[in-house]
Amino acid sequence: MTESTESMPDWEKRFRAPRVGLPEWAEDAPHRSLFVSNATGTFELYAWDRETGGQRQVTDRPNGTTSGTLSPDGEWIWWFSDTDGDEFGVWLRQPFAGPAGSDEPATPGLEPSYPTGLALGRDGTAVVGRSTDEDGSTVHVVEPGAQPREIYRHRESAGVGDLSHDGTLIAIEHTEHGDAMHSAIRVVRLDGTAVAELDDTKGGVAELGLSVMGFAPVDGDARLLVGHQRRGRWEPMVWDPLTGEETALAIDLPGDVGAEWFPDGAALLVSHSYQARSELWRYDLASARLSRVETPAGTISAAGARPDGTVEFLWSSAAEPPQVRSTSGRVVLDPPGFTAPGSVPVSDVWVDGPGGRVHALMQKPAGDGPFPTVFDIHGGPTWHDSDAFTAGTAAWVDHGFAVVRVNYRGSTGYGRAWTDALKHRVGLIELEDIAAVREWAVESGLADPARLVLAGGSWGGYLTLLGLGTQPDAWAVGLAAVPVADYVTAYHDEMEALKAMDRTLLGGTPEEVPERFAASSPLTYVDQVRAPVYISAGVNDPRCPIRQVENYVARLERRGAPHQVYRYDAGHGSLVVEERIKQLRQEIEFAQRHLRLPDPA
Repeated sequence: MTESTESMPDWEKRFRAPRVGLPEWAEDAPHRSLFVSNATGTFELYAWDRETGGQRQVTDRPNGTTSGTLSPDGEWIWWFSDTDGDEFGVWLRQPFAGPAGSDEPATPGLEPSYPTGLALGRDGTAVVGRSTDEDGSTVHVVEPGAQPREIYRHRESAGVGDLSHDGTLIAIEHTEHGDAMHSAIRVVRLDGTAVAELDDTKGGVAELGLSVMGFAPVDGDARLLVGHQRRGRWEPMVWDPLTGEETALAIDLPGDVGAEWFPDGAALLVSHSYQARSELWRYDLASARLSRVETPAGTISAAGARPDGTVEFLWSSAAEPPQVRSTSGRVVLDPPGFTAPGSVPVSDVWVDGPGGRVHALMQKPAGDGPFPTVFDIHGGPTWHDSDAFTAGTAAWVDHGFAVVRVNYRGSTGYGRAWTDALKHRVGLIELEDIAAVREWAVESGLADPARLVLAGGSWGGYLTLLGLGTQPDAWAVGLAAVPVADYVTAYHDEMEALKAMDRTLLGGTPEEVPERFAASSPLTYVDQVRAPVYISAGVNDPRCPIRQVENYVARLERRGAPHQVYRYDAGHGSLVVEERIKQLRQEIEFAQRHLRLPDPA
């Protein structure tokens, strides 16, 4: 640890500490891997040759790069190039051996778009999913030396799920039925000819989704691993699109269950998420035997099965920083430099809410309450907070705040009914659950009722602004990062896939259901906001575009409401470590100033 690092506060060390993501490896050359790291201070892609131990930086862009993959033979690194985080761009490729900067267009002939999936074949064929406002969703086959060939087009959201091992079948997830939350699956040949359709929204069965988990990794094997919701949660089954045979799996675990193939196609690596924790299992297809893969308690953010039968996984807990581990017992990839300091463990809170029991996670500093308390609301909304390491949460605790994270209705991991409850009264439903947990926090003595902070990013930022306007007496400060602030303008400016999601959530467009958009828009309630508001926004954000944020800010300015706005030159968040530190520092200082708190950190 350098002298400058030694004098740095722990909360900054957590952001600056070198981090790596779970390495992806080439299917036919598993010694060649690709991973994401912040080693330079910006999250970028790195190549790693496990045989030689050599590593090199693949990308180097001012606002970072995290979207990339390897060709099956390990010869090429594909990565998505957008402009300053706007998510609109093209695929480039670079030889695995480098050098850095030797990039070439990977899909010549395809114009820039939003990416909606990519699958690479062993013969150099690529299947590319695209989305634009003009074309809707398209899928193209790009064969070596040939012009891209469009094989699919629809106005509703769709994307590439996978390409079969022998390169003859393509699985496409689509929402042609108009429900962006629940996909169907179509398997086609490379010329676009339909082979089979799996659609759980047919036959009067409403609101059941499907997801592509991957074709069997064996030549001539057409089996497709599919996620379904037929029993009220996500779980896998095996579907053969050539015969129509469906094979249910005897995986009797509560909560959501995901899976991927072991490399021999004889077993599945099962990921199980339940009540904000996760674990791994191995499922043998022939014997239907389920056996635990030993991992520490906490959260598995990603995992993969290696050809030698070992499993590598990215693990953390609220108290312990992330590590890439292996079931062999070793740490797979240990970045050079210092290790991030730990934090305090998380405690579970269960509260009766208007739609059922609400699960929340709580962390607090040493000593007795009541504490100034941050309600840090997750984005998504189809996501959930878990017992995982979060540098931002740890920073608030270091500064003397308790932190409460609520898995409101709409969150994943608690069954289909909990996730799908978020319809029509969008935003208002989540805030009812947050209010129930807030009441518990005050009554239990944890939270100081005069020093409650509502905070969040993306959907969490949206709920922050909506909560400040609809619950003005409840919150002393609001901190909204990249939020939806003016729902109608956001709808018209956002990327096409999010328009489809909003139509699903609210039951139509702003013109078709204006009263629902108005009821769910923070702009409707901006004149009721009394708490000081801090807003940060990326000027290139395609998800929560800047114009609708400016509309909200103008209304605050018109009435002289206390607020601070920070605009930065990136998209939906930043991949630059210094920028992340800067934004969190500003949020903490804003809260301390308006709550009249000293800085204990």
